[in-house]
Amino acid sequence: MCESLNRDYQICEEIGRGRFAVVYRCFSALSGDSFACKSIDKRLLFDSTDLECIQKEPKINQFLSGNPNILQIHNIYEDDNYLHLIFDLCESPTLFDRISVNNKLSEAQANAYFKDLMTAIAYCHRLGIAHRDIKPENVLFDSRDRLKLADFGSAEWFKFGGNEMMSGIVGTPYYVAPEILSGEEYDEKVDVWSCGVILYIMLSGVPPFYGDSAVETFEKVVRGNLRFPTRLFRSVSPEAKDLLRKMLCKDPCTRPSANQLLRHPWVMNGGESENEMN
Repeated sequence: MCESLNRDYQICEEIGRGRFAVVYRCFSALSGDSFACKSIDKRLLFDSTDLECIQKEPKINQFLSGNPNILQIHNIYEDDNYLHLIFDLCESPTLFDRISVNNKLSEAQANAYFKDLMTAIAYCHRLGIAHRDIKPENVLFDSRDRLKLADFGSAEWFKFGGNEMMSGIVGTPYYVAPEILSGEEYDEKVDVWSCGVILYIMLSGVPPFYGDSAVETFEKVVRGNLRFPTRLFRSVSPEAKDLLRKMLCKDPCTRPSANQLLRHPWVMNGGESENEMN
């Protein structure tokens, strides 16, 4: 690892691993505080898109610094072979893990997570940035159990330089918006769709558009035939279903913005359904 990184931080055990990166726990030599060091091996990056992502991620994270629900980047180090990013340490189970353990969440708990996630998204959108790969695995929690939106490698500016719309196939099966798959230009409301999928999964335990393969899943996403099976949604409030219908609307022009969603009655009333209050 590079000399300046080793001077500033004590690198400890591995706590995560991805295609191009390894994440380590580390300690600040100055303060003793704990952080996460994401070390990206640049020698594994041959695709121009991947190279662009690792260059863009730290810039966007720095630009978004200051919001309590976005993973903060603290330092950047680079040598010939590696890019090292120092982030907040988030060792609590991810949103994906929490849903997996519990199968589904209560409306009140789903509401709390959703409100924090949508607050982070609204902040990004106000600054002209779309995340474009929102999924439960990218929703982390710190030691105070505070939600942190992470992984801005696929993020894009959509307002600066006169470029209002975006293009390109990005995202993850189950969560990607239909307009991305259709090859159209699209706007920041692709993030609203992804958050709608997450909310659906939190409330039911299953994705709204499921196939036995990625291709079949994509076909169902593009069709956008939204249903609420009685056995899964019997106890879910009408307000939550109304919110889901609005978010998982195929037409992005009628899909609400992140700011508008924060004013939806279900979000504002804390997710308390009549069944839960009685």
